[in-house]
Amino acid sequence: MQQRKVLEGVVSSNKMKNTVVVKVTTTKRHPKYGKVISTNKKFYAHTDADTLNVGDKVTIEETRPLSKLKRWRVTSN
Repeated sequence: MQQRKVLEGVVSSNKMKNTVVVKVTTTKRHPKYGKVISTNKKFYAHTDADTLNVGDKVTIEETRPLSKLKRWRVTSN
């Protein structure tokens, strides 16, 4: 069985019920110039705990589709 993807990010919005928006920042090297570039991506993640606030560091894990945009769930905060 394949491992599920796990990412770390920061909560950027908690205004929805049972859903938070997590901003994940990744760094990679430019293929031609070699400069380190950071990119941001937002993920919608499911959570049962309403105790998450904006700015909290969380770990999210890939899961089955839960709605139109939600494919991740919060595993730890």
